[in-house]
Amino acid sequence: MADVVTFGEIMMRLATPGFQRFTQTPFLELTYGGGEANVAVSLVNYGLSADFVTRLPKNDMAQRAINELRGLGVGVGGIARGGERIGIYFLEAGASQRASKVTYDRAHSAISEIKPGEVDWDALFAGSHPKARWFHWTGITPALSASAAAAVEEACQSAKKHGVTVSVDLNYRKKLWSKETAGKVMAGLMRYVDLCIANEEDAESVFGIKGAEVTSGKIDHGQYERVAAELVSRFGFKKVAITLRESISASRNGWSAMLYDASAGPASAFYSKKYDMTIVDRVGGGDSFAGGLIFATLRGDDPQRAIEFAVAASCLKHSVSGDYNRVTLEEVEALAKGDASGRVQR
Repeated sequence: MADVVTFGEIMMRLATPGFQRFTQTPFLELTYGGGEANVAVSLVNYGLSADFVTRLPKNDMAQRAINELRGLGVGVGGIARGGERIGIYFLEAGASQRASKVTYDRAHSAISEIKPGEVDWDALFAGSHPKARWFHWTGITPALSASAAAAVEEACQSAKKHGVTVSVDLNYRKKLWSKETAGKVMAGLMRYVDLCIANEEDAESVFGIKGAEVTSGKIDHGQYERVAAELVSRFGFKKVAITLRESISASRNGWSAMLYDASAGPASAFYSKKYDMTIVDRVGGGDSFAGGLIFATLRGDDPQRAIEFAVAASCLKHSVSGDYNRVTLEEVEALAKGDASGRVQR
């Protein structure tokens, strides 16, 4: 059994090379990625074991995704097989003042048609060598269909039955469902969650809890602490993490985060340092943050060290092409400690 189990959709990613536009490129580059798979890859890079669970058809393109994950050290034994297609997303990377564009082709994907009972969650969570310690999912999965939402709840119920910590990244996607539907479905799933991860917009989009707008050089800490406290009050979370992105342009962002620990007394909010990033690829940035935070928490880091590790891990991901955060534990630790530089390593 793995230390961490993640559940969600993995998709084919077809991206324009470099910073070309959809309307000019003669070909697209194929890779794979998806929120929960990205988290699993990060955790394996840091030395934990991780199983990724999804539903995929029996065809070559889906098998390539499985082979790639297996090659990266992610457990794939819990993947259900069925359905007709793997989801696809098309990516045009933005630059300077031109924003990135994502176009989805994921309707009727295999995972969207998953039903409760197709995955043996008890077998995944109840093992003893080692026993699973953590379960992670995102708001993208229940947004795919009502049956996928039911499968998420089934997984959460099994995780809690076996004493497994549960985390969610709210990850609201307006192209998948409305705010009203998201709020209703997600509210019903929050009773299983110990750690809630969000960006500066998710809490408002999903639960109507309005924060302060993040603008360049200015973040109202008090407003985000209020958002986190309200989430804890409403749903009983043990911890809430909020990433704070300052979008100066598509190529340059400020990046930091807050971890709100409900058990930490009056000093319950912990803020990371802020990084000024020049972006190579921002897709998967939030997933790399989640992976870093899960790892640091399981390692036993105190809240300040945990949030510094998570933000450093995510900062490095923004320099890596593709969905997966292909960095090492040592690289993240060096950046978190302030020991990293852009000089050539010889």
